[in-house]
Amino acid sequence: MGATGRFLWLVLLLLPGSGSLAAGLSPAEVAARLEQARASGEGAGFAGETLAGLDLRDLDFTGADLSGADLSGSDLRRAKLVRAKLVGAKLSGAQLNLAWIIAADFSEADLRGAVLETLVVSEGMEIQPQEANTFVGADLSGARVTARFHHADMRGARFVNLQASVDMRNQSMGLIRTEFSSANLAGADFSGAGLSRVDFKFAKLQSADFTGADLTRADFAGADLTDADLTGAKVSGAIFDSAVLTGVRGLPPR
Repeated sequence: MGATGRFLWLVLLLLPGSGSLAAGLSPAEVAARLEQARASGEGAGFAGETLAGLDLRDLDFTGADLSGADLSGSDLRRAKLVRAKLVGAKLSGAQLNLAWIIAADFSEADLRGAVLETLVVSEGMEIQPQEANTFVGADLSGARVTARFHHADMRGARFVNLQASVDMRNQSMGLIRTEFSSANLAGADFSGAGLSRVDFKFAKLQSADFTGADLTRADFAGADLTDADLTGAKVSGAIFDSAVLTGVRGLPPR
């Protein structure tokens, strides 16, 4: 093969989908690495790896390090992410329905447009503080969420245009809703979010931004909303019993 031929071969190999130099791990390679890590009794390492768009359903990432990994568009339905590190991971558009995220760390992760519905967040009925997740500085803008985030650390997280309002057409087994009770959401941005009937009881919401959000029938009982901004928010039927409202902006007189 001449110089020109070798150059063209290299170009083709580097094109998306053309060879291993351009592609990330395959689902089979991910599964094999997880199995090898389990055999050694250690968490698998995927920090900085490219796993975008992969079918990773049902895989067990317990204790794995996925910090900075590209998982955008990946299918993680029913995957186990117990105690997994996803700090700075790219998860935009990922599907995490029914995923196990007990004590997982999503700090600074990009979850824009992701789907997080019916997550498994505890071993029992009640979420213990040590099982709580971390989403400090994470971006869930435009994500679709139905999950319990009791005791979660979500300081400074972005929930712009979050879709978390309760779908009253699908409540045959009792009210299924997103719950942030006792979570730390200080400085969180919920502007434009759909939060109808969402549970914020006893949450820390100091300086949170709810401008333009739909808070219809949301429950803020016992929450600390010091210096929060509710300008333009829909608050019909919202509950503020025993909530701290010092310095709150935009809340109609009660």
